[in-house]
Amino acid sequence: MPLRFKDKVVLITGGGSGIGEESARLFAAEGAQVVIADWNEHEGQRVADEINKQQGFLKGLPFISARAIQTDVSRESAVEALMKETVQTFGKLDVLYNNAAVILPKPLEEIDEQSFDHVLAVNVKGVYLMIKHAIPLLRQTKGAIVNMASLNGLIGQRNNPIYAASKGAVIALTKSLALDFAADGVRVNCVCPAGVMTPLLEDWLRQQPDQAAALDALNAMHPLGRSATSEEIAQSVLYLASQQAAFVTGVALPVEGGASLGY
Repeated sequence: MPLRFKDKVVLITGGGSGIGEESARLFAAEGAQVVIADWNEHEGQRVADEINKQQGFLKGLPFISARAIQTDVSRESAVEALMKETVQTFGKLDVLYNNAAVILPKPLEEIDEQSFDHVLAVNVKGVYLMIKHAIPLLRQTKGAIVNMASLNGLIGQRNNPIYAASKGAVIALTKSLALDFAADGVRVNCVCPAGVMTPLLEDWLRQQPDQAAALDALNAMHPLGRSATSEEIAQSVLYLASQQAAFVTGVALPVEGGASLGY
């Protein structure tokens, strides 16, 4: 079976853990050269080293499959430097996957202004900056953009209003940019998971007063009876980025185990 991303260059934000890490591994296994952009330099480098070791061993490659670049996606100068290093390392960009995000599971009246600003800076401004500086490169390759949204952005969630608002913004941005970039041959889609067992969700669980009850409730809200794995969400990202989805743009794809169904 041919590799879907052979000779493609993929840039992943938040690639040092969770869905981003699993996506990086899957893209590399499908032939891509991967840039892992993460604020956590150590974790980003760990993932890149593991991919290079695995892919180099399997294929006898004379070049690296992955490069880690420490990045704060909320700072324009950092994003500009990231794009420059990506081109210097791999020569082009075919896929941008905006995965970096932070959460803020609190009632609205308990959220301070600084925390509000941080969520919007990473989850929305970060997506805007990444696309702003990646689109000249993606126009050259007629590439694809995949944004990580959330089921929260489609239907909301109790006691998580600012995170939900940020993901609603990502969905609206995805649809608008799909229109703007269609003439350039650049597709823009987003994925909308519900519960996914990632470090982000584990952090949310730790903040709950009764962690066992919260986990039971989380599993119960999915008709399939459990949260998704990172690989299950990553596979949907690879689909939207691939030529298998060549006629798909402007889509907010729910990958949520039926969580949005019912009365």
